[in-house]
Amino acid sequence: MSNERSTFMAIARTAAPLYVTTLAASAGSLVDTVLLGRHATASLAAFAVAVAVFAPATATVAGALRGVMPFITPHRDDPDALLPLVRSGMWLAFAVGGVCAAAVAAVPLIGGLWGVQPAVLHQLGPLPWMLAASVLLIAVGNSATSVLVALGRSAQVMRSGLVGTAVSVTLSVLLVGGLGPLPSYGLTGAGVAMLAAGLISTGLNQLALRRGTVLTGRSLRPGLPDPRRVLRLAAVGIPLGGTVLVKFSVLGVLTFAAARISTDAAAVHGVSESLVNVIFTAAVAVGQSTVPLIADYAARRDLRSVRGSVGAGVRVALSAVTVLGAALLALRGPVVGLFTTDASLSHQVMRLLPLVLAVVVADALQAVAGFALVGLKRTGPSLVSTAVWFGVLAVLAVPVGDTYGLTGLWAALACANLLQAGTKTFSFLRHSRRIVGGTDRTVVAGPAGGTTTGTSTGAGSGATSGGGAAGPESRGDLL
Repeated sequence: MSNERSTFMAIARTAAPLYVTTLAASAGSLVDTVLLGRHATASLAAFAVAVAVFAPATATVAGALRGVMPFITPHRDDPDALLPLVRSGMWLAFAVGGVCAAAVAAVPLIGGLWGVQPAVLHQLGPLPWMLAASVLLIAVGNSATSVLVALGRSAQVMRSGLVGTAVSVTLSVLLVGGLGPLPSYGLTGAGVAMLAAGLISTGLNQLALRRGTVLTGRSLRPGLPDPRRVLRLAAVGIPLGGTVLVKFSVLGVLTFAAARISTDAAAVHGVSESLVNVIFTAAVAVGQSTVPLIADYAARRDLRSVRGSVGAGVRVALSAVTVLGAALLALRGPVVGLFTTDASLSHQVMRLLPLVLAVVVADALQAVAGFALVGLKRTGPSLVSTAVWFGVLAVLAVPVGDTYGLTGLWAALACANLLQAGTKTFSFLRHSRRIVGGTDRTVVAGPAGGTTTGTSTGAGSGATSGGGAAGPESRGDLL
C-alpha cells in the first residue's frame, strides 16, 4: 500500500507543474484574443485563421517529440549514452518543426484554398512567418523539454513556461493594445509577442539542460545526424504526433457539425470545448508523468511495476478530473458567465455539462492508456485506435448532429473516447506482456541497496524528480 501511495504522489507532484504551465499558456493566448478583438474585428478574424493552422502544428510537434522520453529515462545517469539521444532528438525537432513551420507559413495559401475572404488574408501581413519561426523555436524547446521531464525536471519546465507566458502577456499588452501613448501594432505585435515568448522559454529550457543535468559541461550542439538513431526516435514520436493531428482534425469536423445545427449550438459547443480543455489537460499532464516510470520498469522487465504505474496514473487522472469537474459544477454559473452574458446560451451550456464531464472522464482514461504505450515505445496502436474510432466519429458527426442535435454529438464523442480507452488499454496489456517477456519480476533495487517489491520507486528507479517525484512532459495539446 505504501509503495502504491508513493507512486501515486510521485505522479501527482510531477504532473502539477506541467498542468500549471499549460493553464498559463492558455491564459496567455486568451489575452492575445481579447486584445485583438478590441483592436479590430478583422485582426481577430485573421488571427483565428492563423491559429487554426498554428495550434495543430505546435501540438503535432509536441506530440512527436514526446516520443523521445522513453529513450531518455533508462540512461538518466549515463551522460555518454544520453548525449547522442539528446542530439538526435534535436534533429528530430528540426525535421518535424521544419515541416510544421512550412505549413504555418503557408496560411495565406491554405486560407485562400478554403475560401477565406481576401480582406481577412490581407490582414495577416508578416504574422504567418513569425508564427512559422515560433514553431521552429517550440520544436527545439520541446526537444529539451522532453529530456528535462524524463530526467525529473518538470519544475524547471514550469519555470521556463511561466517566464515565457509573462513575456508574451507583457509584450501583447504593450504592442497589441498600445498601452498609453504607445502605438498599437495589432497582429504584428501579437506575432512579436509570441515569437519572443518562444525564444525565451526555449532558451531557458536549453540552458537548464546544459547546466542542471548530468550533461553539464558537455556540448549539446547537434553535429551531424545519426540517421538510424533519429529514425528510431521518429518511429515512436511520429505516430504520436499523427495521433494528435487526427484528433485535432476530427474535433474540427465536430465544430462544423455543431455549426450546422444552429448559431447557438455552435456557441455552446465552443464554450463546452473550452471547458473540456481546461480539465483534460490535467489528465494529459498525468499521462506524461507515467512515461518515465513505465520506460524504466520496462527496461528492467518488471511487469508488475509497469502496470502498477499505469494504475496509479489512472487514479491520479481520475482524482484530478473529479476535483476539477466538481469545482466546475459547483461554480458553473460564474464560470460559464466568463464566456457569455446570454442567459439562454448559459442555460444550454449548463444543461450539457453532465455530457461534457462524461467526455472528459473517457478522454482522461484513453490519454493515460495512450501514454502508457509511449512508455513502452509502442505508439502505432495508439494512432490506429484514434484513427479508427475518430474516423467513425467524423463520418457520423453530421448525421448524428442533424438528427440528435448537440446532445447526440457529445454523446458520440464520449463513446469514441471510451472505445479508444478500451482498445488502447488492451494494446497496452498485450504489448507490456510481450516486451517484458511474460516475466513478472517484482524485485527491484531499493534505496539502500536492498530490495523492495511491487511498485517501488526507490533510488535507481529513474522515476525521481527533484524531491522524489516521477517525471513527465509539457503542453496541453491532445493525445
